Amino acid sequence: MKHLLIVYASQTGHALRMALAAYRGARELADAVEIRFEHGLHASLDDLLWCHGLLLATPENFGYMAGALKDFLDRTYYPAQGKVEGLPFAVMVSAGNDGSGALTAIERIARGYPLQRAIEPIVAKGELTDDVLQRCVDMGQTMAAGIAYGMF
Repeated sequence: MKHLLIVYASQTGHALRMALAAYRGARELADAVEIRFEHGLHASLDDLLWCHGLLLATPENFGYMAGALKDFLDRTYYPAQGKVEGLPFAVMVSAGNDGSGALTAIERIARGYPLQRAIEPIVAKGELTDDVLQRCVDMGQTMAAGIAYGMF
């Protein structure tokens, strides 16, 4: 069985809703993929080393990712060196502005692990729409299928 880790941070609940939508999509492959759903302050190095794919969800806070997601990345970055190279990942950002600062920072850090972007990021500007949430469901399905069937 393959493993998917979803790590999120959320203040208003938008990024949480995006992460939950991705979780719902990934659950459709529950017979092939085990999922861990963790807040950034609780996700650990063991979770990261356990997974075969990683989904990250964050709000844009002051043009950057949420502190809880940054905390997860800070705690796992050096201990994970040489252990997660090429791990597929994808990002969801709930943005008040354009989300570019949060996305750029996450992708820069991801290159350092180095992780491999598997799916184009989702940046939701303003209020969440049904279309955005469906794209998150699709992201979860795609990531789960990709790791289950060796596409990533």
